[in-house]
Amino acid sequence: MNKKLLQSHSIFPTLSIEQTAAYYSQYLGFQVVPYLDTEEPHICLYRDDTEIILTQSQGQKVIPNRELYGYVYDSDYNNKEFVIEDVDGRWIAFGIKE
Repeated sequence: MNKKLLQSHSIFPTLSIEQTAAYYSQYLGFQVVPYLDTEEPHICLYRDDTEIILTQSQGQKVIPNRELYGYVYDSDYNNKEFVIEDVDGRWIAFGIKE
């Protein structure tokens, strides 16, 4: 039996999970669910079918993929997309697949 993947979630390390969570809540409309009193403190962000997990970067600066690898996303395939830059400098693309 073939099973289909329907969703995935991203894990974003960040210097301040509270500050990043506040940004996603205030500016992007995500619901914030904190798990700060656990062995591995983190915050889950939810909006529609999207889940993002924020973790502490242990004091290391967050370096976005576009700076590390020179590659962000590719829109040469006729999809409708828009990109935002979050409070930590990540570019996140949202789109409709054709």
